[in-house]
Amino acid sequence: MKPMTANDSTNASRRESFNLGEVVSVVGVCVDDEMWRLLDLFAGSTGLIQLRARVRDYRSAQDPDALLESLGNPTPDICLVDFDKDRHSAAIVAERIHSGLPETAVFAVSSQTHPEAILEAMRSGCGEYLVKPLDREQLVKAIARIGSRRKEKQEQGRAQVLAFMGSKGGCGTTTLATQLGALLASSFSRNSLLLDLHPDFGDAALYLKLIKGRFNFFELLENADRLDADFLQSFVMRHSSGLDLIPAPEGSVASREVLPAGALTHTLSFLRSRYEFILVDLPPALNDENLAVIRDCDQLYLVTVAEVSAVRNVARQLEYFGSKDIPRAKIRIILNRHHKRNVISDAQIEKVLQQEIFWRVPNQYPQVVKTIHEGDPIAQLSSSEVTRNLKEWAGSIGKKPGADLKKKEGKGLLGLWNR
Repeated sequence: MKPMTANDSTNASRRESFNLGEVVSVVGVCVDDEMWRLLDLFAGSTGLIQLRARVRDYRSAQDPDALLESLGNPTPDICLVDFDKDRHSAAIVAERIHSGLPETAVFAVSSQTHPEAILEAMRSGCGEYLVKPLDREQLVKAIARIGSRRKEKQEQGRAQVLAFMGSKGGCGTTTLATQLGALLASSFSRNSLLLDLHPDFGDAALYLKLIKGRFNFFELLENADRLDADFLQSFVMRHSSGLDLIPAPEGSVASREVLPAGALTHTLSFLRSRYEFILVDLPPALNDENLAVIRDCDQLYLVTVAEVSAVRNVARQLEYFGSKDIPRAKIRIILNRHHKRNVISDAQIEKVLQQEIFWRVPNQYPQVVKTIHEGDPIAQLSSSEVTRNLKEWAGSIGKKPGADLKKKEGKGLLGLWNR
C-alpha cells in the first residue's frame, strides 16, 4: 500500500472529484499534525473534502455533550477519530458519535493493522478503518462510499412535490388533485400525501369522504418545531386508496396567528423525507405562502378551463411567477373540461399564454358533479374517457419502471372511493 504524500495529493485526478458528487465535510478528533497537514493538502487539490474543525482531545469521559457540540452545526459528513493516542477513549468517542449523530460517518485512523484493533474500531461504530501512513487511494474510495450512500439516501428520501393551482375558483383543481393523489397511492403503490392549503373552506376532505379530521395543515405549521413521526400522525387522515391527507380548516382561519419564520419550508422538508409524492392543493391566490410552496415544488400545475376570464388569469399568473423568478420549466398548463368544440380553441389558448398545454382532461362535467354530490366522487365513471385520461396522467408521474398497473375489479375509478 502506497502512503499518501504531499505530491500525491497535488496530483490527484480531477476526474475523481467530479465523479464523487458533492464535497463532504470532515472533522478530525485527535488527528496528529502530519495527517492533518496531508488532509489539508488533499482537500485543497482534489475538492473531495472540506476540513471543518480539529478537536484536539477526546472529551468523552466526562462530558459527551461537549464532544458532540465541538463537532459543529451542521454536523459533519465524516468524523476522523485517531485511535493511536488512547484506544479506549477513542472507542468511546466513536461510539458516542455513532449513536448521537447517526448521519455522521465515523472513520478510525490508526497505525495498527492487527485484526483485534480493527474489530474494536468497527464495534464502536466506525464504518471505515484507515491505516497510517494514509493511502490516497484508500481515502478516495472511503469518501466515495460515503458520498454514494448519502446521495442514494437523499434520492430515496426526497418526495416530489406537485402543486396544483386553479386560474380561478371552480376549475376543478381540487377534483384533479384528489383523483391523482388517490391514483398514485392505489394504482401505482406510491406513498402519497395530499395537503389542502385553502385557508377558507377547503374541499379535499369532503371529496374523499374524510370529514372527521381533528387538526388542519395550518395548525401543523404553527407547531412545526414539534414535528416528529408520532406528532405528524395526529394530523394525517388515511383514505381507503392509501392516500394520506392533511385537510384544510373547517371554515375561515383569517384570525390565525402569524406563522413562525421558515415553518412552511421546514414542514415540507420533513414531509419530503416520509413520502414519495406530496400533492398540494393551493388556493388561486398570489401570496407569500403560495409562493413559498411554488418555489419549493418540483412541478406546478396551473389548472384552467376554456373561458376568457380563466385564460386571462393564467396569463396574469405566468407574468407574476416570471417576475418572481419562477422558471417556466416547472410550470405545466392543465386544460380541464376539454372539448374539441370549445369556443376558445387550444391554439388560441397557447398563443395567449405563449406556452403549450401540457395535459387535456376531457369534459364529463355533469357526471362528475352528480357523483360528487352523491358523496362518491366519479366512482361511477370506471370505464369513462376521463378515467382513462387520469390513469395515463398519473402513470406518467408515478409509474415505476417495469411495473404493470394493478388491476382493480368492479370498484369504480380504481375502487378509490368505495369502502
